[in-house]
Amino acid sequence: MRILMVEDAEDLAEGVIAHLARSGIVCDLAPSIEDARDCRAVQQYEAVILDINLPDGSGLSLLREMRGGGDRTPVLMLTALSSVDDRVIALDQGADDYLGKPFDQRELEARLRALVRRETDRKQERIVLGPLTYAPKDRSAALDGRQLDLTRREAALLDMLIRHRGQYLSKTRLYDSLYGFEDADVGVNAIELYIARLRKKFSGTAVSIATQRGVGYRIDLDG
Repeated sequence: MRILMVEDAEDLAEGVIAHLARSGIVCDLAPSIEDARDCRAVQQYEAVILDINLPDGSGLSLLREMRGGGDRTPVLMLTALSSVDDRVIALDQGADDYLGKPFDQRELEARLRALVRRETDRKQERIVLGPLTYAPKDRSAALDGRQLDLTRREAALLDMLIRHRGQYLSKTRLYDSLYGFEDADVGVNAIELYIARLRKKFSGTAVSIATQRGVGYRIDLDG
């Protein structure tokens, strides 16, 4: 495991790095936001330990920068600012965990391992179809790295199609997956509308939804 620690308190950082090294965890140190950017430009990390008060600004600005750029690397905030308001602000801006100073080295290591394990599990739950990445857990999808804006019905339809990639699913079966036992005031032909919407979102990519009359629909890659 390789992590990045963004911390300007040298003594504290050296203690953390030494402790983690004994557990086989490699920890790079960045004493400022700018140094952290340089590290991240040349190295991928499984987690980031991030202080808030840094010489060149707030660690929260780096956190916002990461999340705004789509970087989901787990971030553990490590700071003396430990009020409820401080924790809420950091978590709302994309932090995954928060540990106040002073802290126990064993707890820091345990929290890091939990964050990395959770992120690994999250990645393994994704279904990839060419440029399309689908996360069944929250029914979210990204196309060429760009998050797709899906309605609840569109997401439910995509869920069924991608879980049965390459198989034709009947209009009735898809309808049942969208509406179940709801008293829906729509007919089975509503599926055609949602299929058309998904096709529009996939337009210009290798992802396609084919129709076989009298059989149903299937999702797959062209060719």
